[in-house]
Amino acid sequence: MQLFFNPNIDETTESFSFDKEESRHIIKVLRKKDADILHVTNGSGLLFETQITLASDNKCIVEVLNITNAEKPKFHLHLAVAPTKMNDRFEWFLEKATEIGIQEITPIFCDRSERKVINRDRFEKIILSAMKQCNETFLPKLNEAISFKEFIKQKQNGLQLIAHCEETDKKSLKEVLKPNEDVTILIGPEGDFSEKEIALALENNYKPVTLGNTRLRTETAAVVACHSVVFFNE
Repeated sequence: MQLFFNPNIDETTESFSFDKEESRHIIKVLRKKDADILHVTNGSGLLFETQITLASDNKCIVEVLNITNAEKPKFHLHLAVAPTKMNDRFEWFLEKATEIGIQEITPIFCDRSERKVINRDRFEKIILSAMKQCNETFLPKLNEAISFKEFIKQKQNGLQLIAHCEETDKKSLKEVLKPNEDVTILIGPEGDFSEKEIALALENNYKPVTLGNTRLRTETAAVVACHSVVFFNE
């Protein structure tokens, strides 16, 4: 199934049109024609089975035949991750986390971060592409990038965890997880969180955890954390 995206449709929608760029792709590239079936999601769990009523490369119009509502996950997984020095590594994390089933991502700038600027538009396109590629109907939320200190001030629902490499008393991730519980996990930069950041997190009710016995790259640690939580809740 090839999946298309339109964030402006809901249960009340009977017909709608694609923008010029998407219409051209559908008609000229994919060679779709009148009466062909297209599957569309709004990124909020709804899957629309639609039929083309006007196969125009300027304005492709479809009518809704059927709507399926996917079951919402019983837990909310939020990863706050320091952007990597090499953009392609963070983009790889975004793609894989979306495929696995993450709900929310916040890029955070830390004391030891080597990258202080991100291209949010590009990141959003990567997440959207990954969602469509794996036929998911929930689009993960990508928040604005903020500093570690700003993020810590925000109250998160459920379990709050920080994964770091310091030799301190830490529990494994699987020891602290509970079924269907919301969880926020902090993943630091290549040089790890600073001691001050770890202390600040603990002061704000974050629990320290380990993701295993090996030292992981930032993007690997983020994917491992994401998969562990999703797999635990299956």
